[in-house]
Amino acid sequence: MRLLRIITEGVRSLRINKLRTFFMMAGTIVGIAALTVIMAIGKGTEKKVMKRLQNFGPRAIMLIAGGGKDLPPPDITVTTLTLADAEAIRNQIDGLEIVAPMAWNFNVNVTREANLHQATVWGVEPTWHEAWNWHVTDGEGISDQDVATMAKVCVIGETVRRELFGESDPIGERLYINKVALTVKGVLESRGASPMGMDFDSRVVIPITTAMRRVMNVDHVGAIRLISKDVSLIPRQAEAVRSMIHQRHHITPPEEDDFRLITPMVIAQLVKGIASTLSFLLIALAALSLFVGGVVMMNILLISVAERTKEIGLRRAVGATRGDVFAQFLTESLAVTIFGTILGSLLGLGVSVLLPRITPMPVVVTWEPFALAVAFALLVGTFFGVQPARRAARLHPVEALQ
Repeated sequence: MRLLRIITEGVRSLRINKLRTFFMMAGTIVGIAALTVIMAIGKGTEKKVMKRLQNFGPRAIMLIAGGGKDLPPPDITVTTLTLADAEAIRNQIDGLEIVAPMAWNFNVNVTREANLHQATVWGVEPTWHEAWNWHVTDGEGISDQDVATMAKVCVIGETVRRELFGESDPIGERLYINKVALTVKGVLESRGASPMGMDFDSRVVIPITTAMRRVMNVDHVGAIRLISKDVSLIPRQAEAVRSMIHQRHHITPPEEDDFRLITPMVIAQLVKGIASTLSFLLIALAALSLFVGGVVMMNILLISVAERTKEIGLRRAVGATRGDVFAQFLTESLAVTIFGTILGSLLGLGVSVLLPRITPMPVVVTWEPFALAVAFALLVGTFFGVQPARRAARLHPVEALQ
C-alpha cells in the first residue's frame, strides 16, 4: 500500500509538470522510435537480400573465372576458363544435373534504329534457361540448333524490350550488338534488381557460339553454372571441381587459384555476416540514442530536485523516509522512460508502416525492437534515475525547508 502511494505521488508530480515531463521523455521517444524504424529497415533489407539470393539456387555451384575469396563483380579480362573445362566437368564429375558455361560482357551498346541501351550480353547454351530457372514469357528461348548453327538470334530482358521497342512487339525484330544484326526470338521473365542494385532485366542472351565467334571474338568463358542432383552432394562436388581445375590449370599450392567457387553455403555465410554486422550497428546506434536521452533525463531530474527542495523537505518533515523520497524520484524516472517507450514504439511503428508506401525501402516489423525497447527503457530509467533520486533522498529536512 505504501509503495502504491509513492508510485501514485510520483506519477501525479509528472502530470502536474507536463512540459518538464515531455522534455524528459523526448530523448526516450526519439531513441525508441529510431530503434523501431532502424530495426524494421534492417529486417526488411535482410529479407529482401535473402529473397534475391534465392535466385542463386539451393542446388547451384558457380565456377567463375578469376581468383579471390570474396564476391567482387566478374572481370571480363580474365580468360582462365574455357569450354573444355566445362566439358571435362560434365564428363568427370558425378551427380551433376546441368553444366552450363557462359560467356559474358558488360555495359555493351545495344542499338535499334535511333534507340541505344547499355546491357549485359550473355552467351549461353540452351541449358542456361533451366540452370537459372529463367524462361521466356514471350517467344522462344535459345535452342540447340541456335548453338549448332551460330544463329544470329537473341532473347532480351524486359528492360531492353522497353528501352528499344517501347510498346511494340519485339519478336522477329532486329537489334545490333557490335554491328552484328540479331533477330529477337524471345523475351525473358522479369527478375527486377539484384541485391547490389544491378538490373537483372537489362540483358541480352545469345547462343554461346554466336557470342564467342561473332559478337565477342573470344575463346574463353566467364563462368560455368553447375546444378547438382542433390544438395547433400554439393560440398563433395565443389571439392572435386576445385581439384580438377587445379590439375587442368596447373595450379599448385600455395599458388593462388585463378577461379572462384561459389556455393549456397558461401552465400549463406556472407549474408549471415552482413546481417550480424548490420544488427550490431543498428543496436549500437539505438543504444547511443537512448544513452543521450538518459543523460538529458538525468539532468532535468537533477534540476527538478533543486527546484523541489522545499517540497522534499516538507515531505521529510511530516514523516517520509529517505527510502520514500528515493523511491518517488526513481518511480518518476521509470515512468518517464516507460511512457516514452510506449510513445516511441507507437511513433516508430507508424513510421515503419508509412515508409514502404512513400519510398521503395523494404520494411519488416517484428517483435524484437519492442522487446529491446522495454529492456533498454528499464535499464536507462533505472541507471539515470538513481543519481537524482539519491541526491533528493540525502537532503536534510531542516536545510531543505530553509
